Amino acid sequence: MAKCMDKVALIRSITGLADEHSSWQNMVGVGQSTAKREMRPHMGSVVAKLQGAVDPLVPPFIDLFPTMQHKPYNSPHPGNLGRSAAPVRVDGDEVALMKNLAVTSDRLGDRKQLLSDMDAYRRATDSTERAGLDTFHDKAFDVLFSSKLVDALDVTKETVAVRDHYGRGSPKHQGDGAPQWNDQLLMARRLVEAGARVVTVAYGFWDTHGQNFKSLRNQLPLFDRGISALIEDIYARGMDKDTTVLVWGEFGRTPKINKDAGRDHWARVNGALFAGGGLKVGQVIGSTDTQAGEAKDDPTPYPNILATVYHNLGIDPHSMVYDVSNRPSPVLPSTVEPISKII
Repeated sequence: MAKCMDKVALIRSITGLADEHSSWQNMVGVGQSTAKREMRPHMGSVVAKLQGAVDPLVPPFIDLFPTMQHKPYNSPHPGNLGRSAAPVRVDGDEVALMKNLAVTSDRLGDRKQLLSDMDAYRRATDSTERAGLDTFHDKAFDVLFSSKLVDALDVTKETVAVRDHYGRGSPKHQGDGAPQWNDQLLMARRLVEAGARVVTVAYGFWDTHGQNFKSLRNQLPLFDRGISALIEDIYARGMDKDTTVLVWGEFGRTPKINKDAGRDHWARVNGALFAGGGLKVGQVIGSTDTQAGEAKDDPTPYPNILATVYHNLGIDPHSMVYDVSNRPSPVLPSTVEPISKII
């Protein structure tokens, strides 16, 4: 990472987070309970709803999150935007299944026709939801008929040198979290090249309440290698103007080391890494106090991170998105703004 910091903007003073071990704050912009109660959608679902697909054979939103043992780590749902805005979820086992799909195109076509016939008599039910399901089914079959998505997920099509540059890791889960599997990062780049608008990745296990330094001595080098390779690759391929890389987690860790040589949850201040996206990189935004315990300069409310991503994707974070009942709601509240110093 030290060699590519000219391509990175660090945000060191993120505030407003709750001590909540989940991906909801990062992916939705509110906590899990609020998001579930109000059916708030995942950021990728908002993008899929507002902008649609670049390529009809590549879903606009692809979620590489594996299914993790700690359920709140897993991806938020599409909320009130419905199934047509849901991601295509691709876990390691699902990639293998897609590669070895035993059903021929003819038989798959027969199954699609059978599904249409079975659905026909239910058209009198909720037409809005029915239309959403039809769209969902059509997209799913289109993807299955095409090899484009499977090809993008197949990192063996890359040279050995490229895969080694990213590092390998393992698809085996770390604790109750995600794998340290750098192939996911290479898949993400390939999927964006193929036409995906949003790709989300979960990486590693960072809940180091005990033996923090021993654990990170093993985890950080591979993480460092994979993230730096992704950033360098984005720039080398000329993707840096229209591809934004964002790396962050749900909260920081305590500046104080506990009795088990660990670091506990610390929601008062957190950090994030941006690269690409035509951003003003090569800079650090914000600072903390001498104990790294509180934001000092340029405190950044955490929803502003998502607002910056929306801005880079050409979406006004205050614009309206319409749910399955055609009711409007703002993408983010009016008080949330992109980070002006990096856009």
